[in-house]
Amino acid sequence: MSDLSLTDCIALAIKNNPTLKQGELQVSRADLYYKQAKYNRLPNLNGNISHDLTQGRSIDPTTNQYIDKSNSSGRQSLNLSLPIFNGFAILHDIRMRSNAKDAGKLEFEGQLNELKLNVIEAYIKVLTAQDMLKQTEGQLTVTKEQLQRSEIMHREGNINPGDFYDLKGQYSAELNVLEQTKQSLNNARVSLAALLNIAPEDLPGLRSVDTAPKAQTQSAKELFEKSLFNMPNYKAMDWRIKEMEESVKLAKADYFPSLSLSGGMSTNYSREGGSFSSQYKNNLYKGIGLNLSIPIFNKFQTRTLVRLAEVNLASAELDREILKNELRSKTAQAVFDLAITQENLQNLREQELNYTEAFRISTVHFEAGNSNSVLFLTAKNKLDAVKSQLIIKEYEWLMQKYINDYYAGSLDL
Repeated sequence: MSDLSLTDCIALAIKNNPTLKQGELQVSRADLYYKQAKYNRLPNLNGNISHDLTQGRSIDPTTNQYIDKSNSSGRQSLNLSLPIFNGFAILHDIRMRSNAKDAGKLEFEGQLNELKLNVIEAYIKVLTAQDMLKQTEGQLTVTKEQLQRSEIMHREGNINPGDFYDLKGQYSAELNVLEQTKQSLNNARVSLAALLNIAPEDLPGLRSVDTAPKAQTQSAKELFEKSLFNMPNYKAMDWRIKEMEESVKLAKADYFPSLSLSGGMSTNYSREGGSFSSQYKNNLYKGIGLNLSIPIFNKFQTRTLVRLAEVNLASAELDREILKNELRSKTAQAVFDLAITQENLQNLREQELNYTEAFRISTVHFEAGNSNSVLFLTAKNKLDAVKSQLIIKEYEWLMQKYINDYYAGSLDL
């Protein structure tokens, strides 16, 4: 398999991620509830067929007379019921389910965006670990070259033994760092593979990304206002509140009387009653009626359900306020982190230039015998450290840029 791009990984996660698939099932479930709420406007129609075998003294259902012998009889019926009025419960249930469906779609869209952001973070961690591994290997190569040179000089007695053993210790320390970096890379690949729902060993290589893309400059207030407009989870809260409002009305519907229309037809037959066709016609019964049910007292169950629905409504309104407050805090942090990371990058790049020159000078003096291992390794470690920090900070800046895009609704991947 060829190397995967960031877009490839996101597409693979959307296709395979089981958590996201659970979200899709939840959307389907909400849609089915909505459809059933609309179907509840339709009448109920039920048919019934029964057949009995009797022996001994019994009543013939067709003549209603006692008989004292074995007999077989049957009955067929067809019953229909249609709700006419029930406090608009069906209407409020339809609206409630419709709002729940719309909220679910937006929440799924929010899950999708969160998955994208998680994949981006995991992808960047892998790239960071890969670059850190290359950096560590490069550091180790420089130290190894100096150690090999020092070994020759040590055998010839042309180097301070302390400098030689100092280099050997540095080489061992950098080997440990190399192993730790390999472990970090493995952990990052395992995390990314889990999001893609594939085995870590099946995860191919990853393509590099531009660590210096253009970022849109905006204030914390601007990003916060964009997040309120673009974040699906926040927009879903409006539909959840509407759902809870309809649930209150649905609960209050039980205060009202309910009126329904019923109708039916039935017939019966007996082995002793003659031909089936004649019995079917002679015993045919048809009826229609209205049923009115008036709630009088039900142990305050309706009142309790109404109050519970009102509590759920208040809770949904508070959930929206909590989420709004979280967005205000997170967007302010995102804008600040992006700006401060940009400043850190500029400082680190300046440091890298200065430490590179300092290390070059220190290397010349050390190889000429005009310096010692302490000064050489100090200069080397400073340069190595700033290079490592620069790698980390470049990817950190890229991640902060994606986070800002996430809240701005411009995470176009």
